[in-house]
Amino acid sequence: MQEISLEKCLALREQQGVVMIDVRSPAEFANSSIPGSINIPLFDDAQRAEVGTIYKQEGVQAAKERGLEIFSAKLPAFIKAFGEIGGPKTVFCWRGGMRSKTAATVLGLMGIQASRLTGGFRAYRKWVVETLETFELKAQPVVLLGHTGTGKTAILRQLKQEGLPVLDLEGMAGHRGSIFGQVGLEANNQKTFDSLLVTELLQLGQAPFVLLEGESPRIGKVVLPKFVTEHKEAATQLLIRLPMEERVRHIVEDYRPKEHKEELIQAYMGIKERIHIPIAKEILAALTEERFGDAVGLLLEHYYDPRYEHAMMQYEDQRIVIEAATVAEAALMVKEAVLALKLKA
Repeated sequence: MQEISLEKCLALREQQGVVMIDVRSPAEFANSSIPGSINIPLFDDAQRAEVGTIYKQEGVQAAKERGLEIFSAKLPAFIKAFGEIGGPKTVFCWRGGMRSKTAATVLGLMGIQASRLTGGFRAYRKWVVETLETFELKAQPVVLLGHTGTGKTAILRQLKQEGLPVLDLEGMAGHRGSIFGQVGLEANNQKTFDSLLVTELLQLGQAPFVLLEGESPRIGKVVLPKFVTEHKEAATQLLIRLPMEERVRHIVEDYRPKEHKEELIQAYMGIKERIHIPIAKEILAALTEERFGDAVGLLLEHYYDPRYEHAMMQYEDQRIVIEAATVAEAALMVKEAVLALKLKA
């Protein structure tokens, strides 16, 4: 059984496509894991809780015996799952202890070679935290600004597909950054966000610039690192302007309101008291009656736009304005504007 350091493991994954396999329980995996890893657990959540209880009440040996009994029954399926994965493999658990050692040993006996990550996920998490604390963002940031519905996230994702360096902070957070931001999505916790962010930052390499959205310091459940917010404040700023009807169309398309009507109404109740009473009632009626375009238009006009304009007054003389008819046209114009800036590393 070969043990492998985190640094070497990450390098081999980049160079040789090493598959990272998390043998912790599904709940642990869902909470946070190494991005791109696969979950093949030794124990399910109930079994892990049972072994943990035995460990506390009866001691290490009793817990090992019960763990072996549980794992023995699952062994054929466990081996089969690993056998279906091609290429080099590295297994890990929480601290590089009994679970990953057991998995690697059993796999070796069955002729399936898998190295074992020294220190487990805990070592990876420590590395992520330390990397974010000391990271220097050398790429010059270009920040997209614009009223709600101007498709900033869609533009970033389109430009990333075209090969431009992008940090999709909302994508990593699993949240759109507003009171309605989690509708139809599953927000990530801080650990998952940090892991995804480190991965994306390292992939920037020597990129001369990086595109990102003008987010607040908090997106959903996560808080942005200080170096990201500081660089964002000193960034080149592109202000996107679209017609109101295009903004409404884009929002309805993005949120799929017929599928998430109750979530939208529940989220709306969180801001209803901040809107003038007659308008607030009209918005609620439009949501209830599934006149979603009307509801979005009223929310933009009477809630989001006034707040955004007030916040943007301080940057009025520091922006490049992108006037477009559609989100697709705005994406093309943003790309042209960025390349015209000729930012240097």
